[in-house]
Amino acid sequence: MSFSSGYAIGIDTGGTYTDTVILNCADLSVIATAKSPTTHHDLSLGLAASLDKAISESGVGPEDVNLVSVSTTLATNAVVEGKGSRVGLFMIGDVKALKLPVVTMRFIQGGHKITGAEDDPLDIESLVDGINDMRGHVDSYAVCGAMSIKNPAHELIAAKAISLTDPKPVFCSHAVSTRAGQRERAATTVLNARLMPVMKDFLAGVGKALDERGLGKVVVVVRGNATPMSMEEAVQRAADTFASGPASTAYYGSLYSPAKDALIVDVGGTTTDVTLIRDSRPTIQESGSIIGDWETHVEAVEMFTVGIGGDSFSRINRSGKLEVGPGRVVPLCMAGEIPAPADWIGRGHDSHLIKPGPSAAGSEDPAIVFLKENGPATFSRVMEGVGAGEIRLTGIIAGLVREQIVEEVGFTPTDALHVLGELAIGDPSVSVAAAGVLGAEFGLDAEGFAHMVLEETRLKIENAMLEHIIRKEIGGNMAGIIAGRSSSPLVSFEPSLNLPIVGIGAAAGKLLPEVARRLHTEAVFPEHHEVGNALGAVRMALDSMNKENE
Repeated sequence: MSFSSGYAIGIDTGGTYTDTVILNCADLSVIATAKSPTTHHDLSLGLAASLDKAISESGVGPEDVNLVSVSTTLATNAVVEGKGSRVGLFMIGDVKALKLPVVTMRFIQGGHKITGAEDDPLDIESLVDGINDMRGHVDSYAVCGAMSIKNPAHELIAAKAISLTDPKPVFCSHAVSTRAGQRERAATTVLNARLMPVMKDFLAGVGKALDERGLGKVVVVVRGNATPMSMEEAVQRAADTFASGPASTAYYGSLYSPAKDALIVDVGGTTTDVTLIRDSRPTIQESGSIIGDWETHVEAVEMFTVGIGGDSFSRINRSGKLEVGPGRVVPLCMAGEIPAPADWIGRGHDSHLIKPGPSAAGSEDPAIVFLKENGPATFSRVMEGVGAGEIRLTGIIAGLVREQIVEEVGFTPTDALHVLGELAIGDPSVSVAAAGVLGAEFGLDAEGFAHMVLEETRLKIENAMLEHIIRKEIGGNMAGIIAGRSSSPLVSFEPSLNLPIVGIGAAAGKLLPEVARRLHTEAVFPEHHEVGNALGAVRMALDSMNKENE
């Protein structure tokens, strides 16, 4: 199929928003863009809403769309949040104990030598005993044999034995990595087994939304190394979608940067992702990425992520200190019907509201029942109302937030921008009222507090950029030195960046210019940078497909 005519669609599902871009394949011009909130309880809803907005704006018919490219941060978020399948792991051969995200692990005698010759016979009896022990306690299996990259026979036998005993998905290490290093292969295999249901559910929603609109001709998913793969591959090799969103970011930057070397900074609602391009190409960690706490064989763009964004929770802790991030809340200006901030906002547990979310109907959780009866309430009020301790209720609320059964509402950098009149997408009066109360804690007015929040936000983004560059160019972890450089009475230094910053994301244009000024460089914001990830995803796919057809 030719991709030099018709239209192509890019979709990026992030932690806060799902973005859509429609591109004219002939001249690569952007026909339409759209953003919709990511609906975590049913990701297909936010995706469909974003898609429909873009299609309505473009007037493009489904018969004219030849390609859809999807990028996402779901795999990255799932690792961070500990989501996914319960995995049972079989390690075959002589290997020392290792720590991996599995619920159970069994070491089995067997394995092969580097020549491919059998090192020890496979202990079938122990294998079957292990399967029987795991059955009913795991959702999927991972199998990793010594030197299976030279001879996968023992892995294949184990996979067959599992399928005959417990017909659950089985992932073999020789199928996901051809590199030496049994620990890294095991981690890669386990993460594929763990993330498979997350990606399967997401892509089922993608497929449903696209099929309903007649857009399913050719659909690809962005790998973390900025190459495309099929939806089927993305399910079986879900770990390869780690850094899918940042890969699209980096590709976008490589196309629109004013220089061959640049720092690409994507300021989202939940996180800020920093990637580097050298000689107009994303830098790839070809030896394998560290995902969570585990070294793997997954190729991905080199990236640095910090929990700071437009919707970062900005609160005064119980000690009276301002904290911004890493958690995300709904900005006060976007929260709809809530009590006046003067009636509730304060320090610590009174710094944010909890209110029923889109999936609260039918829930019998005591916290939900309390909120339905009393309306949105602070954490301290809910704690008192349901009689739960702080640690227990924190865990309960975190789970309810992930499922969008409840929403947490608080002051954010987005509110600060509303206070200063730099943004107008919500109700600024709520933001101003809250900033007035919180600012009084520091002897500041509303505008003074807004500046204080934005200064802390910019500082965290600046530190993340410097940390990534220093790790890449010098090596080692200098986070402490970077973070404390402005507070030491004995030493100070002023860093400079010798490359431009390319900003991506709706909040980037408001936050990065000042960061660039302090680092003595320039920040550029190409057209459509607000949906740069989706644009990077579709341009990457088009370029790759057209190269294959040459």
